Amino acid sequence: MKHLIIGTAGHIDHGKTTLIQALTGRNTDRLKEEMKRGISIELGFTHFDLPGGIRAGIVDVPGHERFIRHMLAGVGGMDLVMLVIAADEGVMAQTREHLDILQMLSIKKGIVVITKADLVDPEWLEMIKEDVSEALQGTFLEEAPILDVDSVSRRGISELVEKLAGYYHEIEARDEKAPFRMPIDRVFTITGFGTVVTGTLTEGNVKTEDTVQLYPGDQEVRIRNIQVHGETMPQAFAGQRVAINLSGVKRDQINRGDYLAKPKSMKPTMMVDGRLTLLKNAPRKLKQRDRVRIYHGASEILARLVILEQETIEPGESALVQFRLEEKAVFKKGDQIVVRFYSPMETLGGATIIEPVPDKHKAMRQDIIDMLTAKETGGPEADLEQALKKTSHDFPDVASLSRTFGYDEDVIRETINRLMEQNLVYTIDDRHFIHRDYYETLLDNITTHLLKYHKNNPLRQGMSKEEVKSRVFEKPKSRIAEQLLENMQKENILRLKGSFVSMADFSVKPTPEQKDIAAQLEALFMSSLYSPPKLDEAKAKVKGKEKVIQQVLEMMMGDVLVRLHQDLVLHRKAYDGAKEKIREHFANHETLSVAEFRDLLGTSRKYAVAILEYLDQEKFTLRQGDNRILIEK
Repeated sequence: MKHLIIGTAGHIDHGKTTLIQALTGRNTDRLKEEMKRGISIELGFTHFDLPGGIRAGIVDVPGHERFIRHMLAGVGGMDLVMLVIAADEGVMAQTREHLDILQMLSIKKGIVVITKADLVDPEWLEMIKEDVSEALQGTFLEEAPILDVDSVSRRGISELVEKLAGYYHEIEARDEKAPFRMPIDRVFTITGFGTVVTGTLTEGNVKTEDTVQLYPGDQEVRIRNIQVHGETMPQAFAGQRVAINLSGVKRDQINRGDYLAKPKSMKPTMMVDGRLTLLKNAPRKLKQRDRVRIYHGASEILARLVILEQETIEPGESALVQFRLEEKAVFKKGDQIVVRFYSPMETLGGATIIEPVPDKHKAMRQDIIDMLTAKETGGPEADLEQALKKTSHDFPDVASLSRTFGYDEDVIRETINRLMEQNLVYTIDDRHFIHRDYYETLLDNITTHLLKYHKNNPLRQGMSKEEVKSRVFEKPKSRIAEQLLENMQKENILRLKGSFVSMADFSVKPTPEQKDIAAQLEALFMSSLYSPPKLDEAKAKVKGKEKVIQQVLEMMMGDVLVRLHQDLVLHRKAYDGAKEKIREHFANHETLSVAEFRDLLGTSRKYAVAILEYLDQEKFTLRQGDNRILIEK
């Protein structure tokens, strides 16, 4: 179901608040100073029912130039705007600035309301309407109806209500299935209830008892109560004005401009990329490193400007830019922001977010320009492909991709499936995904290292797995790196044997001399399984050249022989036999002592200790005091 938020815009003292009172019967000014001075300072909120049972939320914004920040905090949630112009004054400075802001935030629908119509004669009123029509040329309101009303006598109010109701079916419904997101525009405390925040629910839906997160921080809070237009509701949906009572957070821990959103659905950033367009009548151009104010949701953030494809942006021009923020914030692709100069605070233009969590860019980099241009025009598939190109080294999962881009996890999975059909994505374990280009790069690097290693070490069965991972992966300790190697073995690209990696088609091809030495060494170690000779002793007993004996020993290590430490080696059969004896022992015992293990093998304490310490390192056993327990069953 669609929900409608109607907002006002226009110059100070043009009758916005009085118009809303005529429509709803309620005064949206609530501050003592507002009542005293007769002007709106803060945002005002109320609601009323349109014909057909449509309940519309109302946002009243202040018109004074000093309170433009407050106006910006409320205008982003509007579906439909009433541009209010007083008949006795016509189009004024803030009328034009508010209109520019509405354009930059992509408000698409509106009605022009000429107020105080009873204060002027018919000829003056017609002249004002002509002036207004001329001022609206080239804007989203150039075809909008222009209605004249008098809020005191209520002349024209019924017609205005009918026009507002007629727009309901033209308003595009907001996405109720996206991750919940709401910019906070008010924070206050109610005695007996605690902290309450309000805002227009931008996307998704939220229920009582849901756990949500306060951004750009990381605090999670529980929703105690939800009110929509003053009525307690179990659930609220995108497009509704909402008041949410939060549990577990104090008033001073929340600021206007913070976001309330689904936990881990967004990622705070100190930079954001977008396309910035300056107004044709902007009072100045922008150049590199200019300090600006950006307005997003209900927040005002200071930032430095990096123009990525030229040195300056002139009025009426647009360019790809990076905003370097002075505080953390959260964005989603497609978000609209308003840009004002730091000082004097002049409205300059607006930007559309392209990359919500970018890397730091240098200006005039064609690859960066090309990447952002592709993302600017692409949908979820283009976004996700670019994301994977950038983050594959981190082995991202669905949750992290959802957090980066703000898409629902189901949308991420569907998009990944489409990219997999195009052979653009490689799945590691059905949970973690990398771009196919990154996979091919990994494969090329591994192949290059292994082929070189095999050439230089023809008698070794392969490179150690840990060395391969440290050379190729940015996160060599990751379990996912191990899984990738196993996948490559299943694809018959690599062969994993123990702690060694080789090309699948590689095999050691010893010469007759090397085979003879290998047979002598194996016989030596088999003749005394659990009391083997030290390496130097074994070498001395074998007939052959010392260099060749050393080569053969290296060839046999890890396969036929197991090195316990520098000079102590076991035959593989002895090692496997020792593990089997331990398993049999633990079938009837809870612990194993060194003396018990020595007796099991019929060896000396020295060898028993050496074997146990090696098994501890291999996570087969675990030492507890003077005993061992079995870890690997």
